[in-house]
Formats: sequence, structure tokens, C-alpha cells
Amino acid sequence: MAICYIGLGSNLEDPRQQVSDALKELQEISNTELLSHSLLYRSDPVGPPGQPDYINAVAKINTSLEPEELLDALQAIEQAHQRVRIEHWGPRTLDLDLLLYANDEIDTERLKVPHPFMTERSFVLYPLAEIEPNLVLPKGDHLSDILVQCPMGTLEPIA
Repeated sequence: MAICYIGLGSNLEDPRQQVSDALKELQEISNTELLSHSLLYRSDPVGPPGQPDYINAVAKINTSLEPEELLDALQAIEQAHQRVRIEHWGPRTLDLDLLLYANDEIDTERLKVPHPFMTERSFVLYPLAEIEPNLVLPKGDHLSDILVQCPMGTLEPIA
């Protein structure tokens, strides 16, 4: 079994509901248990201008799936939410990112873990710290040290 962290985000078609539904759907992945998740957070969009704000969260799961099997399951959930990949970092109904898979480092054409941009994104780091404040990343970096380098900015938890 592997402890994994999933980043969730949406800024289209009722983003709060999209993320809330996806959190429930993570529980339905075979051989996987949802252990905890953060609050929902509102964040400014990253990428092309003119997008609506995002709703983000991070989930902690325990799974016996291999990394690419888990990626397949996450992408199936995205597809069920009508995810369309038109523009890099563009608006989306649902984005599920495999942030961390155990303490593994993975670099394949399809999958990079730890997620390449996670240490630069307040909308990943702060929800992650909420559920795992003492987390140490695969290269030995402490999440608490990374947070110092990534201000919260306009990120805000929502009820």
C-alpha cells in the first residue's frame, strides 16, 4: 500500500461542487481508501488571463494501485466530469494531479512525481500542509520550509 496525495482543482461548471464530488469519487477507486482531505480553497487562476477563480483541495489516499493505474483512475474521474484539454493551464471542469506517490520519484513520459510545480503553488502547498504539516518530500525537503518560500498570497480557505 502507498500513501499518496492528490491535488484537486476546478474553475468551471460549479467548481465547488465539482471538487466536492471528486473527493467522494476518490473513495470509489478500487483498492484505494480516502484517508483525509483539506478544506476547499479559492485561488487565483494560473495560466491564460480571463479565467474564473479556482476551487482547490488536496486529498490523502492509501492505495495498492501502481502509479500509472492510479493515474488512469484519476483521469477516468476527470473524464466523468467532462474534462476537456484544450489549452495548457486553461480553464477546466476538474483537474486531478498525483502530487506524491509514497516516497517515490517517478519520471516517465506520462507521469512525473513529485508533481513538477507543486512546490511553487500555494493552492497545493497550503491545503497539503493542512492535512500533513510535518510532511517530508522525497528529496528530504520539509514542507514547512517550502511554505516559507511560497507566500499564501490571495489564497483563501472557504467554508
